[in-house]
Amino acid sequence: MKHLSDFFWFCSGAHTGTLKKYPTEHNKYVGIGATIFFTALFAALSGGYAMYFVFSGTGAAVWFAIAFGLIWGLAIFNMDRYIVSGISKSGSGLKQFIQATPRIVLAVLIGIVISRPLELKIFDKEIRQQLKTTYLKDQRAKIDTLKNTFELKYSAEMQKTADLKKEKDSLEKDINRSRFILNQEVFGDKTNQTSGITGYGTYAKQKESVLSKKEQRLETVRQEMAALDTFFINRKLHEGLLDQKMYSAGQLDSLANMAGFADRNRALGQLTIKEDGTRDIDNWLAVSFIAFLFILFECLPVLVKLMSNKGPYDVALQNRDDTAIYQSGKTREKDYSVIDGVHETRVSRSLEQQKQILSENPSPDSEKYDWD
Repeated sequence: MKHLSDFFWFCSGAHTGTLKKYPTEHNKYVGIGATIFFTALFAALSGGYAMYFVFSGTGAAVWFAIAFGLIWGLAIFNMDRYIVSGISKSGSGLKQFIQATPRIVLAVLIGIVISRPLELKIFDKEIRQQLKTTYLKDQRAKIDTLKNTFELKYSAEMQKTADLKKEKDSLEKDINRSRFILNQEVFGDKTNQTSGITGYGTYAKQKESVLSKKEQRLETVRQEMAALDTFFINRKLHEGLLDQKMYSAGQLDSLANMAGFADRNRALGQLTIKEDGTRDIDNWLAVSFIAFLFILFECLPVLVKLMSNKGPYDVALQNRDDTAIYQSGKTREKDYSVIDGVHETRVSRSLEQQKQILSENPSPDSEKYDWD
């Protein structure tokens, strides 16, 4: 238990030698250190999970995830430890809050960063379904775009096909009607379009000739339509329109499994938006709750340090700092005095040497000496 307490004290950034003298402060810094440690642990899991998606599908994905997770966790641990240990309890509450504001902002940013990969894992099933829906919509939009482009490019040929189809339908109806009238003429049925004479006479031959011409025209129209159909099939093959098909269930599952971090992150954002563009409050609260939880968890060590009363450890630490600053000042004054004394001694010796030289050789050539 002692080793665990020492470890959490280290995590909190406290001065262990000073903290041991004040038992009432032990639990507070154990709690702060434990919070920092578990925040770093969650950061390592989050970073490792994110890196696993980056290298998913490769044999080294697990090792890359472990290595990056450890590095990321240690980086967050070091940053949190610095943030908490850098807050001084010597000033007023407002001064401490102003001092901690940049650190709180940094803690919020860290909380957002480490929460996102874990959100992707927590909402994995919903993200997979959203990815399938998105892939289907994108594929449908792609096919529709290709069709619209194809129809615009070959609008004249399509219009000709439509005209031939109308003519074919009209000819088929007209031929059926003409055959019925021909039968009435042959069998002698008297109508306003038949003579009423039984047998294959002149009127029957005339009606048969007209029917034959219509059938020939119908055959020509069908041949032209078949030629256009062959033309369209070749053009669709050439431009890749026939290669585009809607994804099957198996293909969608495979695409969802292969989705990278960016696609999954975008899908998670789409879960919070309805099809009409309004916010889906239920999903938004569910996703945001995880982020808020990690933001609070990341800010907790700073908030605990701010909310805690100024204890004997803080006073002792401040006194220790003040003593060190005072001792540093006195050391500086001593060094200044030593330097000043050495300088004065050098000046005195130089003056004595100059006086001795002038007294022994008071000639104008004395200027040739280097008095310095």
